[in-house]
Amino acid sequence: MEYINLISDTVTKPSKSMLNVMFSAEVGDDVFGEDPSINELQSYAAQLFNKEAALFCPSGTMTNQIAINVHTRPLDEVICDTYSHIYQYEVGGYSFNSGVGINLIKGENGKITADQVRSAIKLDYDWLPNSTLVVLENTCNKGGGSYYTQNEIETIQTVCKEKGLKLHLDGARLFNALVETKEPTQDIGNCFDSISICLSKGLGAPVGSLLIGDNDFIKRARKVRKALGGGMRQAGYLAAAGLYALKNNIPLLKIDNARCKEIGEILETQAYVESVRPVKSNIVIFDLANGVTSDLFLTSLIEKGVKASAFGPSTIRFVTHLDISESQFERVKQILTGQFVF
Repeated sequence: MEYINLISDTVTKPSKSMLNVMFSAEVGDDVFGEDPSINELQSYAAQLFNKEAALFCPSGTMTNQIAINVHTRPLDEVICDTYSHIYQYEVGGYSFNSGVGINLIKGENGKITADQVRSAIKLDYDWLPNSTLVVLENTCNKGGGSYYTQNEIETIQTVCKEKGLKLHLDGARLFNALVETKEPTQDIGNCFDSISICLSKGLGAPVGSLLIGDNDFIKRARKVRKALGGGMRQAGYLAAAGLYALKNNIPLLKIDNARCKEIGEILETQAYVESVRPVKSNIVIFDLANGVTSDLFLTSLIEKGVKASAFGPSTIRFVTHLDISESQFERVKQILTGQFVF
């Protein structure tokens, strides 16, 4: 059986056009800065966000961890939402890699406010960590794809500047937000000291994320990447896929978002669903009704040809992406409105 995969947008595979670009890429040794495809990708991404430089890395976890390391010192702390990816899904790397603590804010669907940031900043006492860095996630995975607007970001940026904190964006799915808000990438770039974007989720590249910032930041980031084992050699084949993704696949994210919102509307009318979190982009999270467990529901979905992921004992996550065809999407809608026997 060919399954329709709604587990994540990380399951996408390169299109034929992307593969052709990869196969024809010119490559070199990136540890020496001599891979032309990587250099082109980094330059393109930096310009996209009005920054001086960028760094190609194997994963978004690595770009986030590098950013934390460069922006902080041991005994500092990072301020973020309780749903933040750097806290929930990066194995406590902020502590392991950088020797820093974390100061959690309970926001709304993964989004924190400027007032909350201001209240979270520690006073300068010997027995308290130094509040040094604020991390925002846009869109927020665990928040159901929620996103910040430019105005919301700018109010947080103002607090960070006033208090001398750095501001990092975990923008793994940033473009899913920007196709909705239509805000320029340059404006987003001007708000942050560093930005991480993922190429291997909805954009459809097989591997890779970018860390973006000024020249001094990226110079230090290259050393940290090397220390973490992220220095790659002829990785231009992968970078070529990322560049293709940035130049061609961003508009397609609007389709993913629209499909997910339609799925959310369907789920709200189903008896097996207790509640649906607000659907803002390409992620829908919903809670099951009547004691139905995630395992039971996922087993039933598998039998019908759909894969998804559990987000709790009775909570499910669907993620739409560009590898879902129109016929597959119609099939998903038929399944969700059909009969489930638990």
